[in-house]
Amino acid sequence: MRGAFFGLLAAAGAFLFVDLREMSLANAALPGHDPMTTDAPVLPPALTDGVPHPPPVEPATPQDELRQPMRFELTTGGVLKAEGAIDLGAADRFAEEIAARGEYVKSITLNSPGGSVEDALAISRLIREKGLNTQVETRALCASSCPLILAGGVARQAAQDAIVGVHQVFNAGEERPSPEQAMSAAQSTTARIARHLDDMGIADGLWLHALETPPDRLYYLTPEEMTQFKLVKEPVATAKQGD
Repeated sequence: MRGAFFGLLAAAGAFLFVDLREMSLANAALPGHDPMTTDAPVLPPALTDGVPHPPPVEPATPQDELRQPMRFELTTGGVLKAEGAIDLGAADRFAEEIAARGEYVKSITLNSPGGSVEDALAISRLIREKGLNTQVETRALCASSCPLILAGGVARQAAQDAIVGVHQVFNAGEERPSPEQAMSAAQSTTARIARHLDDMGIADGLWLHALETPPDRLYYLTPEEMTQFKLVKEPVATAKQGD
């Protein structure tokens, strides 16, 4: 079953424009979807049964603020707020923040329209390495590549009216890779994201919804789907010493 799933991902990946920092550094393509510069709305229409629908909830944060490069703020209770677009370099800034304040950080609260897949994966891996939790608060946004970060939490929570959505990964730069480069990179990125989600304990169906949703739309996950795909996960209770 898992072999068939990864085979489907590889085939579907041939049709995606991708966000790969390696290709960018090699001058083969520009960085992928960037909410700071693209004309696409921060909150695209939903795609339900192939028909666009309005987003389920309007985010509390203005779009202009969400388009700004991701910034980090340590708040009460050891909560590190990560808000804004996941720009190239966001992962480096996050690592610096954790190195400087990591002893105080217990969880990461997300409010982001997405952005660089490469940075999202790096942030997610560091969150899991440090044993931190992730959450999306009421009327906060976690879209596009942001759910990859959410997946990194040891415990993961989303409010009932949190806005969590996925879609295909694509390149929004003016330059485009050749068809051969696009196919190769798309398959590579698809496999890496699927493997990362599997490593984080996320069910296969989440990424299938992303592959089926065009980049100018979002598949908005319901609370039930987030539980079904294990994107939200409560802390595991441990027995007290002596029980």
